[in-house]
Amino acid sequence: MSVTHRTRSELLTEAEIFQAHVGGKLSTNAPRAPLDARSLSVISTPGVARVSRAIAEDDRLAARYTWAHRLVAVVSDGTAVLGLGDVGPAAALPVMEGKSALFKALGGLDSIPLVLRTQDVDEIVETLARLRPSFGAVNLEDVAAPRCFELERALDAALDCPVMHNDQHGTAVVVLAALRSSALLLGKPLGAMRVVVSGAGAAGSACARMLAAAGAGEVTVLDSQGVVHRDRPGLTPAKERLAELTGPPHRRGGLADVLPGADVFVGVSSATVPEELIASMAPGAVVFALSNPTPEIAPEAAARHAAVVATGRSDHPNQISNLLACPGIFRGALDAGASRITDRMMLAAADAIVGLASDDLAAHRVVPDVLDPRVAPEVAAAVAAAARAPEAASAPEARPDADPVAGAGSRPAGAAPEPHPVPLAPAHPEDQP
Repeated sequence: MSVTHRTRSELLTEAEIFQAHVGGKLSTNAPRAPLDARSLSVISTPGVARVSRAIAEDDRLAARYTWAHRLVAVVSDGTAVLGLGDVGPAAALPVMEGKSALFKALGGLDSIPLVLRTQDVDEIVETLARLRPSFGAVNLEDVAAPRCFELERALDAALDCPVMHNDQHGTAVVVLAALRSSALLLGKPLGAMRVVVSGAGAAGSACARMLAAAGAGEVTVLDSQGVVHRDRPGLTPAKERLAELTGPPHRRGGLADVLPGADVFVGVSSATVPEELIASMAPGAVVFALSNPTPEIAPEAAARHAAVVATGRSDHPNQISNLLACPGIFRGALDAGASRITDRMMLAAADAIVGLASDDLAAHRVVPDVLDPRVAPEVAAAVAAAARAPEAASAPEARPDADPVAGAGSRPAGAAPEPHPVPLAPAHPEDQP
């Protein structure tokens, strides 16, 4: 077995892949100074007791004398792992280890993976609330929709630290950045673009909300039943909220009914899109076929009809990866001492990515490379500036049950968290497109 990477001639073998994962991908660093009797007395007893006593008297000192303030917990229940689906926490752990390693490599942040053997929202919230003194932020990964929406809202209400579901908001930030770059390249204002989003799960819902909040001309979302609109019976509460934010009422039917004449296609589902539908889009179309490992349409076929084509894969140009947004967003939030990641901070992250792409903008380069060392620092600086802006401190706080991009409120740093709403509504089965 081999896996294509970057170019079709560079093949990763199965042996190479498994060897890289032997023993896991993380380890604990030794003390910064050589370990001798004196340094042992400093980092352990009796010296450490002085530090513990100081923190007991003023718990704010924990931010300086422990790693918790800069530690991101990468949390998953293993219910939506990559394209594998519900594989459980043990099988999710290699993915979470990789995410933690990338937090360090790309963002300079320490991170620890936590995979939980429960899918109950209350149990996950209680677990993380009890562990709160041990970390400074929570990055949710690979939690299935629609439960991921409920879980993120509950954690945001229960914890006094930044919480973000990366599959939702990291993807949405990069999609917005890529579309803004594409609009700049093509000379089309974002507000004049008609966008069709295929997929109403975690990533699709967040992308649609983010694009609508950023001023896209029209955003229509489809799931496996067709267009998500407010008059459609049987919508889950999450999709009811989505319908209120997107799509004019007259858009109905399936992809074949709404994609002709559209300016932008964003695919975040397992659906296959026929080439003739891409050909029916408006001239100068933008196609983001982001499903992994198989895009909704082969990029070569899409490129015959679209001006800009992007995928989620690393072996094609224009990789739309949430790594461009995260870990920079977390780094910026922690640098600023923010206790919530807001819309304003996410939009600032998108602006920073656009700024980097605009240095060398082209149809095959509407976002920076994932490994561009400038990305995380630039995103972090923009996010921190947005968090510290005077209007951020004075903005009304978003309700904990609000949609992720419905408001730009910010809980002031250090404020007490709101109580966790109990009982929580039971999760609805996911309606995957």
